[in-house]
Amino acid sequence: MVNDAEAASVRRIFQRFIDLGSATVLARELRREGFRSKQGTLIDKGYLYRLLNNRVYRGEALHKGNSYPGEHVAIIDADLWDRAHSILQVSPRKRANNSRTQTPALLKGLIFSDTGAAMTPTSTKKGVKLYRYYVSMDVIRNRETGEETAPMRLAAGMVEDAVVTEVRRILQTPEVVTKVITALKQQDSAVSEADAIAALHEFSALWAQLFPAEQARIIQLLIRHVTVTADGLEVDIRRERIAGVIREMVAPRSQEAAE
Repeated sequence: MVNDAEAASVRRIFQRFIDLGSATVLARELRREGFRSKQGTLIDKGYLYRLLNNRVYRGEALHKGNSYPGEHVAIIDADLWDRAHSILQVSPRKRANNSRTQTPALLKGLIFSDTGAAMTPTSTKKGVKLYRYYVSMDVIRNRETGEETAPMRLAAGMVEDAVVTEVRRILQTPEVVTKVITALKQQDSAVSEADAIAALHEFSALWAQLFPAEQARIIQLLIRHVTVTADGLEVDIRRERIAGVIREMVAPRSQEAAE
């Protein structure tokens, strides 16, 4: 008999693996969420590989290493299984390299021109090189905006680096450090004060260790919106979320060290 709750979890893991293309990234995500196996242990890559290769979920029965049509209902359809296994056929090293080189638009849905128009990510390819930009919807829709003073088109890498630099600067201010430590104590967090302070001051090092998908998720959590003006960028940060983000970035490392 199918356990609907567990079947939903299995399907979600398959889908997230397809989205992320990395068992390492998925394991980190699930560990952050506190997802555990039936044995009560935190998820690791080995568990994910066993789950993703379990043909019982396809409605098959195994005997002496061979699989046969089973009498039970499949909880993973052929399309989901095939998409996950097309990724698994690529070597883990190559998948990791692909995941690290894929550059999502960090500021998608967050960046606006000073007219209030969204700036949407676009790209163009010249030869083998990809050039990414954020372009105001005023330009894309050919809308009149009067006298233009702020840039309506920005190189994506430049503006993303500037926003990450501003986030790093804010995280290191005494006011934010104090608030984060206070919040972690109130939450009875397992993250020590020393680890939290180190994370705030070594944000660049932690950031560099993250896959692009994780970086994009953190930016979406921390940034309310970015406004492009004639004088530069105005970055509105959700300061109330900083403690939670720092806890997420530090806790997985602490758990892995303990194991």
